[in-house]
Amino acid sequence: MSKLFSKFLGVFRYRNLVGVDKAGNRYFTRTEKLDGVVKEKRWVIFKGEEDPTSIPVEWICWLNGQRKKAPTPQEMIELEARRERVKLNAALLKKEEEMKSTSSRPKPQSIGKVESPDLESFIQQFRRGSIDHNKGMAHDDVADIVDGNKDDKDKERSSEPTGSGESFKPGTWQPPM
Repeated sequence: MSKLFSKFLGVFRYRNLVGVDKAGNRYFTRTEKLDGVVKEKRWVIFKGEEDPTSIPVEWICWLNGQRKKAPTPQEMIELEARRERVKLNAALLKKEEEMKSTSSRPKPQSIGKVESPDLESFIQQFRRGSIDHNKGMAHDDVADIVDGNKDDKDKERSSEPTGSGESFKPGTWQPPM
């Protein structure tokens, strides 16, 4: 019971004001000894409404223990000035981009009817024995279909790959359908 009472009194007696931010929020610290371990407690007392979004990032880092020392007023002034410069530079860049995009837009050109590609020249650019991935056929089969010379090559195919060494042709074997 005495531990609880001393802790309750410690909340009111042993707090040190560390700093005040631009919004008027006050930051405090207190060291406690619990079970032989000395811990530092940090907290904020808001001015007006409790609005956590009004706390600057530097103070949030201090409250969470990511910073050992609290931010100084001079540091806060420098950081605020830097943030203002960044905002101004961003606005200037945005304005500059808008100027470039309006002045350098290409004028639309009228385009006539486009001819379709020649299928024979398209097929001839592939090596012999390569596979037409769209239809699952070998190049020889596609060329025969285009030329109109399709014979009974499907009957000659076996369900197992054949050929080795000199007689092997990659891409000629197709799995049975």
